[in-house]
Amino acid sequence: YTVEKTLCAERELKKMSACSSTTPVPILSFTERAKSLLEIQQAHAFMLKTGLFHDTFSASKLVAFAATNPEPKTVSYAHSILNRIESPNGFTHNSVIRAYANSSTPEIALTVFREMLLGPVFPDKYSFTFVLKACAAFCGFEEGRQIHGLFMKSDLVTDVFVENTLINVYGRSGYFEIARKVLDRMPVRDAVSWNSLLSAYLDKGLVEEARALFDEMEERNVESWNFMISGYAAAGLVKEAREVFDSMPVKDVVSWNAMVTAYAHVGCYNEVLEVFNMMLDDSAERPDGFTLVNVLSACASLGSLSQGEWVHVYIDKHGIEIEGFVATALVDMYSKCGKIDKALEVFRDTSKRDVSTWNSIITGLSVHGLGKDALEIFSEMVYEGFKPNGITFIGVLSACNHVGLLDQARKLFEMMNSVYGIEPTIEHYGCMVDLLGRMGKFEEAEELVNEVPADEASILLESLLGACKRFGKLEQAERIANRLLESNPRESSGYVQMSNLYASHGRWDEAMEVRGKMRAERVKKNPGCSMIEVDGVVHEFLAGEGLRIE
Repeated sequence: YTVEKTLCAERELKKMSACSSTTPVPILSFTERAKSLLEIQQAHAFMLKTGLFHDTFSASKLVAFAATNPEPKTVSYAHSILNRIESPNGFTHNSVIRAYANSSTPEIALTVFREMLLGPVFPDKYSFTFVLKACAAFCGFEEGRQIHGLFMKSDLVTDVFVENTLINVYGRSGYFEIARKVLDRMPVRDAVSWNSLLSAYLDKGLVEEARALFDEMEERNVESWNFMISGYAAAGLVKEAREVFDSMPVKDVVSWNAMVTAYAHVGCYNEVLEVFNMMLDDSAERPDGFTLVNVLSACASLGSLSQGEWVHVYIDKHGIEIEGFVATALVDMYSKCGKIDKALEVFRDTSKRDVSTWNSIITGLSVHGLGKDALEIFSEMVYEGFKPNGITFIGVLSACNHVGLLDQARKLFEMMNSVYGIEPTIEHYGCMVDLLGRMGKFEEAEELVNEVPADEASILLESLLGACKRFGKLEQAERIANRLLESNPRESSGYVQMSNLYASHGRWDEAMEVRGKMRAERVKKNPGCSMIEVDGVVHEFLAGEGLRIE
């Protein structure tokens, strides 16, 4: 595919070469339409060959690509082009500064800005705006303060864009008093000025200060409201987020997504569906991929198949492409709602899969007890060139667990680090310990538990204790239970499992003693919970509640 694309580009360049002596428009048009670094390199080569690169305007088109495509290689390439332009102008410098400001290495923007200070092209208001944006990105208070001083000493007229970015620099760096002084001294302020300080407060988790500023704001736009909703949501204050949301004079799709996300993050999945239905009924805004992913995740968590199917129909009806995260969410929803065959169908019909899509189907097959199918999908994933991550290995180790493939699990567990450089987490250890416990390999399981830090080992000990109970290994169970209670005396599982194990062996005195310790420590066992969907409504039941008829 890449070779074919390269050949097509070369054919286009040859056509341009025929008319390059009379008009440079075709190559400039090609450069502006470029979608990859490879195409920019081809355009660069063409300009060098034809001498067009010596024209600053033409060369600047190569540099401009990096401003909107700030990948590290692209930005570095643009910087190297800038250093080779015979007569660079303000636009070329500003394009590279802007590109670095938007990249993962914003501090390098200062290098380009410093080069401008030496002349012959000196910084303009755009240069200051972009370099200050870079300072905000890495919380460079001292650098931002010095650039602020340079701007004040320059002959440039005070500019609202520069001052808005200054507020952002000081606010993100935690210097709110200075940020507020800049805001108060601005001769002209707009909603962005206020939002710069508002977002800084919320980024630092200062919700009360943000709300006080929000109430004081002379001018608000939809972004101001969205900031407050997201800020409350990040703090877990969904009631307050909903109050702001309901008060909004105008909502955009980001507003609806912010509210949906707020409920999703605290597990209020019924409310997620409620807001989604409101969006469909009361708003001119249409759900985007972000909305649909959150709604499908809510359906999956609730086991609400009918709602999930409706969303799938909506996606098909509106021509929304099923790929990436939307495909992953659909596969996950069908898997968790018990329709693994439908999950497989969606997976197979997805043309553009990513690692999360593969992980979702592997995990779904594993949960449904189709371990061998999950391993086949894993092999297919590797064959197609996708690199597994930690979540992938949780899925395949769980698959081995469900079907008892101990040797395969050992190989995969070893492969994680040796082949893919992935350090096992507590979840990976958990899969292995559970499988070893199921197979009666208690010594090997304990060896794995001992590799885990003591403060994380309690969940593994619980699993191993359950295995000892199933196999009737009373002595080992007592030893593991003591380790578990020493590490986490407030956890109920150790008490409950030991009490049940003593009872199963007829040792009632010991069973009552364990229960007594549990009461003395005031440890309570959380009741079991079940959910069922009836006519599109999800009902939740707790163990011991009894049947209530209204």
